[in-house]
Amino acid sequence: MNSTEINRYKNLIESSNVYEIAQITPITRANQLSKVLKNEILLKREDLQPIFSFKVRGAYNKLAKLKKKGQKGPVIAASAGNHAQGVAFGAKNLGIKAYIVMPITTPAIKVNSVKNYGGKVILQGDNFDEAFKFAKDLAKREGYTFIHPYDDKDVIVGQGTVGKELIEQIDNGIDAVFVPVGGGGLLAGLGTYIKAVSPKTKIIGVEPEDAACLKLALENNKRLSLSEVGLFADGVAVKQIGKRTYSLIKEWIDDVVTVSVDEMCAAVQDTFQETRTIPEPAGALALAGLKKYCQSKRINNKKLVAINSGANLNFDRLGHIVERVQLGEKKEALLSVKIPEKKGSFRRFCKHLGKRSISEFNYRAEESEEANIFVACRFNDEEGKVRLIKHLKSKGLSPRDLSENEVAKLHIKHMVGGRAPRAVFQRGEYIFRVEFPERPGALLDFLDKLSDEFNITLFHYRNQGSAYGRVLVGFESREQNYPKLKKYMNETGFRHWDETKNSAYKAFLK
Repeated sequence: MNSTEINRYKNLIESSNVYEIAQITPITRANQLSKVLKNEILLKREDLQPIFSFKVRGAYNKLAKLKKKGQKGPVIAASAGNHAQGVAFGAKNLGIKAYIVMPITTPAIKVNSVKNYGGKVILQGDNFDEAFKFAKDLAKREGYTFIHPYDDKDVIVGQGTVGKELIEQIDNGIDAVFVPVGGGGLLAGLGTYIKAVSPKTKIIGVEPEDAACLKLALENNKRLSLSEVGLFADGVAVKQIGKRTYSLIKEWIDDVVTVSVDEMCAAVQDTFQETRTIPEPAGALALAGLKKYCQSKRINNKKLVAINSGANLNFDRLGHIVERVQLGEKKEALLSVKIPEKKGSFRRFCKHLGKRSISEFNYRAEESEEANIFVACRFNDEEGKVRLIKHLKSKGLSPRDLSENEVAKLHIKHMVGGRAPRAVFQRGEYIFRVEFPERPGALLDFLDKLSDEFNITLFHYRNQGSAYGRVLVGFESREQNYPKLKKYMNETGFRHWDETKNSAYKAFLK
């Protein structure tokens, strides 16, 4: 791309009329992250746009151009959500009818927003590419004007105003800008403008590991299509980088970083801690890449910007994000450990853990001579896991690290347990639900107050971030010894309930 082409885009971006509805969004300094990463970390707050995403810029710029040219008929767009909201919002302001084709997997918050902005929603396809094809076919059949989400000059120009604002808002230069990448519209517009006025500023694209279409294109020096894409970051779930966007990006891109789901979840938490707002996964993507780049390249004393591209998060996804945060920070370990199946061995294992912060603990008695314990521990740093594994090995145990095992993270941790050996039920089993104040060492204190006289047959503990820890514990005991067991439970001083007759226990654990 020659200087003439770069300057043409620069001039178009500077004359864009996006501010008829778009906002000049602020820059937030991430104070905590700046200290941790030893760089000045700045967040460009596109989550504060009227539609909570930067997409309003490109959509409106395109629609305004069409309006000036006398657009009268309907427009149509395909989008996983944010471009859809931008088109619907912009079309309503300009008095243009808009049809929006969205994948059926689109979060409800985005679908409802499009409807509220006056867009006519059509749910079609399992992903963006299927929705895109349907929208293109419908546009051709009905004569609608198609508004491309990223591979359009006017859309690229609109997104480029983010770059213009960065240059105007940040003094003394920017060392690098980290930009989320789906089809490449934001990266193409922002990057072209910044390279025109500040060529020394690095432009670094960030993609999910399971949707890295730009990385694929750069590695092969041509646009290729991914066979499938992950949908966690639905806002960037695109199989192939745009043709027009790629022609711009390939000329000046400095690097591409790919990040995992866990790393995105960690960046969601980081954003919340810095701003008290919650981005969607695609919105936190750039910050996740920034963190990874700093740590892998050992970058220090630089001024770095991450684009918070959007905050249209379905609330019901928060549970999954929270569960993956600590793993994303490398501050949690999932371990499988075998212990002897005999009285006292369970408590001895807990003593080996000491006062480490435990987030998950699952145990069920087995008929074999050994039992498997599933335990999750949290640490203050990445070395915590290494130290724990080394300590357990010194005690003659053989812990297996499952921290990177997707099956373990998504499924096994919730399925550990099952039914005890028949012999346990013949001798008798009693189940108690226990509640105690959540603090380091509280779990071990609880176990210390129990007698080894009663064999523990089941144990489940999960730290859910509340003020109280909750345990489900089973004891092997004959009926005549129940009063003694109950006395022991009372003497712990913790609130507890006898759940032996609970229907769920009877259905799944007995």
